[in-house]
Amino acid sequence: MTRGGRFSLWAEDDMQISELAERAGVTVKAVRYYESLGLVVPDRLSNGYRDYGDEHVRAVAEIRELAAVGIAPSKATPFIECLGTGHIHSDECPASLAAYRDGIADLDHAIATLTARRDLLARRLDESALRGFPDAPPTPPADFTALPSGLPRPVDDGAADHLPGMALPPLVLPATDGRTVDLSRLGGPASGSARSIVYLYPLTGRPGVDLPDGWDAIPGARGCSTEACDFRDHFDDLRTAGVDAVFGLSSQTRDYQRELVDRLQLPFAMISDPQHRVADALRLPTFIAGGERLYSRLTLVVRDGAIEHAFYPIFPPNTHAQQVLTWLRENPLA
Repeated sequence: MTRGGRFSLWAEDDMQISELAERAGVTVKAVRYYESLGLVVPDRLSNGYRDYGDEHVRAVAEIRELAAVGIAPSKATPFIECLGTGHIHSDECPASLAAYRDGIADLDHAIATLTARRDLLARRLDESALRGFPDAPPTPPADFTALPSGLPRPVDDGAADHLPGMALPPLVLPATDGRTVDLSRLGGPASGSARSIVYLYPLTGRPGVDLPDGWDAIPGARGCSTEACDFRDHFDDLRTAGVDAVFGLSSQTRDYQRELVDRLQLPFAMISDPQHRVADALRLPTFIAGGERLYSRLTLVVRDGAIEHAFYPIFPPNTHAQQVLTWLRENPLA
């Protein structure tokens, strides 16, 4: 059934704009806006009043649903026209599919812009913190290479029980040595003659940059720098025990991680995963501190691209590399 040359999916019921807005779940102001865009064209009664039918309810509801997924009303014309030609679904027409593609492209651009803006803010924060404040009285820098006493011990909540045997996802992430690392290719050649170690950590302290409030009270949070030092000091021993590569992995930026590698003279690279792609792919435990999502401390022994063993929880972190070394010696490669 048609009405004024436009589509109708139900029997016609004349209605006023307030009823249309109520039935479609929008405001009268929104309906007026859709009319100004030419998306809703009411009929006119003999007295000049606007007259709406069920086809207009359908159109307004479709515009609202499109807006919820990121298609602005100003770009909804192809979908409404598709319905107007008799299609049951508004995205059955080529022009609608093109509008979807344009919407995805707009989102990709927005994400890239916001990511670049965030990285710029993070770099400026780091640079500002390192410059310090010359008018403030000097304070001794925090020693991130030593653990304070009385840190709470993390408990095993089972969040890593599912990991052994899982294949690492084919994610390519940036490392501090300038290369990219394909996680699915870690763990030595197909012959199984080597292993890789990937230790995940929340964040490392840095001179002049405060740790999140209450950091030391979070079980397992403190000690990332001491953990890195322990892997540094036992790096050669790990290689002798059959490890082909060691990587640290966190959600911090590569520039932030690079400062740590240089300051602690680490013989291995760090992998940056600010979007937590590894955590989402492997269902890894994370936590929130300082308004940021951070990795829980966890270490993976990788062989032929799969997780052979997972260390979780880890405590104390300053001797964890030795714990990994002991496991490797007790479980030699065949």
